[in-house]
Amino acid sequence: MSEIVAESEITCPDCGHREVETMPRDACQFFYDCKGCGKVLRALPGDCCVFCSYGTAACPPIQARARENTNAKKIMPGPEGPAS
Repeated sequence: MSEIVAESEITCPDCGHREVETMPRDACQFFYDCKGCGKVLRALPGDCCVFCSYGTAACPPIQARARENTNAKKIMPGPEGPAS
């Protein structure tokens, strides 16, 4: 994973309206007002924010966490020890 994606296209599950939004870089966004029908979207259970629930890209904090986990796997050897 290279650069953190700053924009996500969010899709309303009720009316299908799509809107490209810039995500907060250091926080999760729990609510979003659909610009099509006006419904207030809330993150689904188990998701940290509306972008993780309804967007084309996970929020920046989740992207950063995934990058850290990927980098840790590259650095840390598995239970079988370092690769030869």
